[in-house]
Amino acid sequence: MDELEIDAVAEVELDDPVLVEGLPGVGHVGTLAVEHLLEELEGESTLVRRIYSRELPPQVSVEDGVSELTCAEIYAVDVPEGRDLLLLTGDHQAQSNAGHYTLTDAFLDIAEEFGATEVYALGGVPTGELIEEYAVVGAVSDESMLETHEDAGVEFREDEPAGGIVGVSGLLLGLGDRRGFEATCLMGETSGYLVDPKSARAVLEVLEDVLGFELEYESLDERADEMEEVIGKIEEMEQQQQMDVPTDDDLRYIG
Repeated sequence: MDELEIDAVAEVELDDPVLVEGLPGVGHVGTLAVEHLLEELEGESTLVRRIYSRELPPQVSVEDGVSELTCAEIYAVDVPEGRDLLLLTGDHQAQSNAGHYTLTDAFLDIAEEFGATEVYALGGVPTGELIEEYAVVGAVSDESMLETHEDAGVEFREDEPAGGIVGVSGLLLGLGDRRGFEATCLMGETSGYLVDPKSARAVLEVLEDVLGFELEYESLDERADEMEEVIGKIEEMEQQQQMDVPTDDDLRYIG
């Protein structure tokens, strides 16, 4: 296999499409968001490209006993109300710095093929603690784009995220800008410890506002309820552990 191979699965006509990336990252926020978009817009989506690369992990996925070489996929979505979408999803990111550049260039090449001039990278920004209110932190490739996203509730914070944005999400902004794309990264706050459907919903609500479509959230909310149960059990275990720690008075009776 060559370093990069792209299968053209289907060809479709799209109206002013936007590339939306949701590859694995902190809290799987971007992955959950794009999966939900595909679920809600299933009737209007078409798999158009599979991207294979030696930079992806050396493995296959297996479903019902049938294997499939690891790849990234791009779906075209004819959105009834709002701009059409190109949804980028996959189970893995590249394993090297060079691989991130190679794959990101390929994703942008495909976006250009379908006439996209705008990119949204979706992900999470870790807080290091469980949270109740889910803010969405943003970064854009040009100052002129700030106001539109601030009006949609995005927060632009000085020096945050600390250390910048890494992986495909960061390169979509950097390389996208150099290639003439308007690029935005939307990052939902998340603890960083668990898969976070609530953070994914916060990001999607911003995307709805900016791109002009509407979603239902019943299935994502169900996943959020399941995670709340997990969090509750974790908190119970932490409280129990604190109760089991001996105090100074307890230790006086030892030995």
